[in-house]
Amino acid sequence: MPKIILSDKLNEKAVEVLKDAGFEVNVAWDLPKEELPHIIADYDAIIVRSATKVRGLLLEKAVNLKVIGRAGVGLDNIDLETTMQRGIKVVNTPAATTNSVAELALTMVLASTRDVVKGTCEIKGNPESYKTMKKELFSREIDGKTLGLIGTGRIGTSLAVKCKALGMGAIGYDKFAPENPVIDMKGSMEEILKNADYISLHLPLTSETKHMIGKDQFALMKPGTVLINCARGGIVNEEEAFEALQSGQLGHYCTDVFEKEPPAADNPLLKHEHVIISPHIGAQTAEGNMRASVQAAERVIEAFKEL
Repeated sequence: MPKIILSDKLNEKAVEVLKDAGFEVNVAWDLPKEELPHIIADYDAIIVRSATKVRGLLLEKAVNLKVIGRAGVGLDNIDLETTMQRGIKVVNTPAATTNSVAELALTMVLASTRDVVKGTCEIKGNPESYKTMKKELFSREIDGKTLGLIGTGRIGTSLAVKCKALGMGAIGYDKFAPENPVIDMKGSMEEILKNADYISLHLPLTSETKHMIGKDQFALMKPGTVLINCARGGIVNEEEAFEALQSGQLGHYCTDVFEKEPPAADNPLLKHEHVIISPHIGAQTAEGNMRASVQAAERVIEAFKEL
């Protein structure tokens, strides 16, 4: 009977699926992460989300590990080079949280357009500002505007469908997918930067994409462009994003991620009124969690059948 440890919070349905398949399951998502290396040798498999880092000491001590399941898309919390060398199979759930992340990106589009965050904060802090804020929050519509997508995989495509339903146009660039049935694909990232009113990033963080959005890219954008990052923090140079906000070249920076999480207290983006922040919650919906949890369990079961 394979033994599996669940170190990050999953839907209870995943536990049921694993037990029905004959696994001995240890629900350990409340266990402090620093204790995992002391017990991981007892397990044949582990399922994680983003909180558990399967590398370093944890991976060194996982002498019996055969399969790692990632309930979600990104694998940057797993040492893939070492797992490959040791023959440990890594599986994830790339489609499970597509809609969850796309809906958050859409929320960023709308929140930045109508300044609802600023209005909420100001009026809660000072109810007497109600009338003055009504005059100040004179905004615009998204109808007729252009969404630019850098990365047009599942999430980017889902966001494009939603935004087009609201009257927006959608243009995109993807180095690995030059064609897309719902997006007007362009031949370079520069075309997206120059022509979009809203730019949404949907890329993994790699050596190639690290800080790929910086001062040179901001300079190409229309003044007042909204940049949305529900991908990975390191893709955007945060210092240069702040400078672009200060100059007005960047209208809003809407981000679910930071290069360092949680962000340092002195990160200037935290104080800027045109920055909208969520704490890395793109995949955190009840529906997305259910899909990711169950699919991760199913993929681990399939992986063991192939061993």
